Amino acid sequence: MMNIVLVVFDSLRKDCLTAYGEPPWGAVATPRLDQFARESIVFTQFYPESLPTLPARRALYTGQRVFPYPDGNYRLKGDFIGAPGWGPIPEDHDTLAELLHESGYRTALVSDVYHMFKPSKNFARGFNQWTFLRGQEMDPARSGPRLSQAELDQWMPRELQTPERVAFVQQCIINMHGREKEADYFAPQVFTEAANWLDQNHDAERFFLCVECFDPHEPWLAPPHYRRMYAQPSDGAQQVTSLYRDITSKESQLISGAQANYSAVVTLCDRWFGYFMESLRVHGRLDDTLVLVMADHGHSIGDRGYVGKRGYPSSPEVFETPLMMRFPGGEHGGGQYSGLTQHTDVSASILEAAGAQPKSRLHGESFLAAAVENRLSPRQHATIGWGSTPTVVTEQWWWNGKVDGTGVLLYDRAASDPFAHNVAQNHPEVARELFELAKADAGGGFPEWLVHLAREEADAPGCSDLAARR
Repeated sequence: MMNIVLVVFDSLRKDCLTAYGEPPWGAVATPRLDQFARESIVFTQFYPESLPTLPARRALYTGQRVFPYPDGNYRLKGDFIGAPGWGPIPEDHDTLAELLHESGYRTALVSDVYHMFKPSKNFARGFNQWTFLRGQEMDPARSGPRLSQAELDQWMPRELQTPERVAFVQQCIINMHGREKEADYFAPQVFTEAANWLDQNHDAERFFLCVECFDPHEPWLAPPHYRRMYAQPSDGAQQVTSLYRDITSKESQLISGAQANYSAVVTLCDRWFGYFMESLRVHGRLDDTLVLVMADHGHSIGDRGYVGKRGYPSSPEVFETPLMMRFPGGEHGGGQYSGLTQHTDVSASILEAAGAQPKSRLHGESFLAAAVENRLSPRQHATIGWGSTPTVVTEQWWWNGKVDGTGVLLYDRAASDPFAHNVAQNHPEVARELFELAKADAGGGFPEWLVHLAREEADAPGCSDLAARR
């Protein structure tokens, strides 16, 4: 049994970490996460169970499948439908924090993911202490002062200012008023509070600390000196949000600015993650603590002509996510594990590391021994739910389609450019087999309301249409 720290970044692309390569627009500076990778086992085929933000965390916090959303298209008054599965953690699902607390762990959550703290969401259940840092995105943390047109133009080119985007940027920047120092930004606050918790709880015999950092999720706001690492300060109007659609040739000129801002926030996260790791070191906790660093999903920023995230067509820059696991003392550091793993497997692995027993069957399986011994994963495929358009990944194939059996996309991962050609017509038997796997993981079939949703939606819905309808 050991202490456990779980760090979750929102929208962190795996290719922005040197351990995984670099994004199409060039390397991103992440020296602290690079050092962490050298001391860790790096997982190369790690996938969510469901997407986006809240469904991913429901699976992670419970070890239970969220897809195909047995509680329906749950909606709370005052919230939006972020996607099927966006609702609270069900009352009959035990959480990691509850199980670890009952096993003698002192549990804590530090987070600025404001969706987790909306009414009745239940993500703080089981934590001895939970700290919510307000102000991200559309969190109504402040109501003024409103931005002038000139200030709006600074953060978003005039030609992209739809009413919805203006409302989004208005609230984001209003929430940032008065934050002048680097330490005032969101990622620094999150990791500073996590370090403060270590200071205040040095007497804990065993602890589970969950650190949820909403960055590098949009809006991509970082101190100017970080942005200057990736772009010239005279670039003009910035682009700090996504378009959630295919980009035109005119809009493509703005993408480099978005990539620079995203890279800046990633590097900001890296610096303050390093601060937190140094706090673990000075407290003497690096020798008795298992630290896992992961993301819920990635983000397309010009990849395949798209800016945003979506469940159909699904793509690796969004669905393939980083996971690095550092054992106490850096044991097994420098290893790599290529077995298929998912968010629910993280839950099972944390419980095994803690010597805690789940009260009901988990849908995940612990990967601790398999990763250390580099054995085959118990998973032969991964099913990832996003609304009515699941994705199934095997060692060779990537399947994506609607739950009504239409709109099938099949890609050969062994091809030189896997996502350049849909080969579903060439391999109909493979496409049928993978669809059946998705159906089996859904309990043998899909709810009728989800099939109806698939028939209503466009062939290529993005996050704004599929996952954030008002």
